[in-house]
Amino acid sequence: MTEITRFAPSPTGLLHLGHAYSAWVGWQAARDGGGRFSVRIEDIDGPRCRPEYEAAIFEDLAWLGLDWHPEVWRQSDRIPAYTQAVERLRGQGLLYPCFCSRTSIRRELAAMANAPHGPEGPLYPGRCRGLSAAERSDRIAAGEAHAWRLDTGAATARVGRLTWWDRRAGEQSADPASLGDVMLVGKDRPAAYHLSVVVDDAAQEITLVTRGRDLFHATHIHRLLQALLDVPVPRYHHHRLVRDDAGTRLAKRADAFALRRYREQGLAPADVWAHAGVAPPAPGRPAFRSA
Repeated sequence: MTEITRFAPSPTGLLHLGHAYSAWVGWQAARDGGGRFSVRIEDIDGPRCRPEYEAAIFEDLAWLGLDWHPEVWRQSDRIPAYTQAVERLRGQGLLYPCFCSRTSIRRELAAMANAPHGPEGPLYPGRCRGLSAAERSDRIAAGEAHAWRLDTGAATARVGRLTWWDRRAGEQSADPASLGDVMLVGKDRPAAYHLSVVVDDAAQEITLVTRGRDLFHATHIHRLLQALLDVPVPRYHHHRLVRDDAGTRLAKRADAFALRRYREQGLAPADVWAHAGVAPPAPGRPAFRSA
C-alpha cells in the first residue's frame, strides 16, 4: 500500500529526541510504502510560535538525514479551511459558544463531588451547553469572549457507531464521549488541535497518521469529526514515547534532549539515532514521490 504520512511539529521550541523518533516513524513508513513524507508546521499557537524555531526544525531534520516533500504546509495558511469546517459543524447545530474561563472551569470541577473524568483527566462539565439561544446571542452581541465547543453527545447520536484502526492496537470502537465537549475554536485561536489536524490530514490525503501514544485517546474525537465532515479515515500508528532516565516523557522544556544540544556537543546523527533506539536512515530513494 502506498503510504502518505506527515510530521507536524509546532515551532514553539527546539525539537528533542522524541520528535526525532516520531519523524523517523513517519519517514520510514512512507519510504517503505513507496509514498510521501511531508512536514507540516502547526504555527497558529500565538506568540509562542517563532520563525527561528521553524528554521531549526528543518535544520535538525536535514542533519539527521531525513528528507521530505518540498511542499511544506503551514496552519497559518489554512485558516479559511478551518473556518469552513467550523461553519459546517455550526450548520449542523453541533457547536455551542463557551464563555467559561480556565479558572472558572477548574473551580467548578473542584466543587463537584463527582467531576467528570476521561482518559486524559478532568472533562469540561458542560456549563454553557445548557444556555438558551437567546442568552448565547445576547452575550456574543455584548462582545463577551467565547470559544466554540462540540456537543459531543449530540454529534455521536447523529453518526452512530464508529471505528478506527491502529497498527498496534487493531480495530477500535470510537468513544468520543470519553473526551467530553472538546473545544474546536479557542477564544484567541481560529482552530484547536482536534479540528485542524482532521481538516489538514484529509486535505493532504494522509493514509497513515503516525504520532505518539499520548494522542491515542484523541483519535476517538478525530474519528467523530471525520464522520461529521465527511472526510476519508486514515489508519493510525500510535508509537512508543521516548523518555528520560526517570521515565518521564520528553517535552520541549527538556533542553538537555534537544537535537540542537546534541549537535553542539559534537554528536553525530548516528549517535542520536542510537539514543532513540532506531537505525539511521539508509541511503536510497527519497521518502516522497513528486506529483
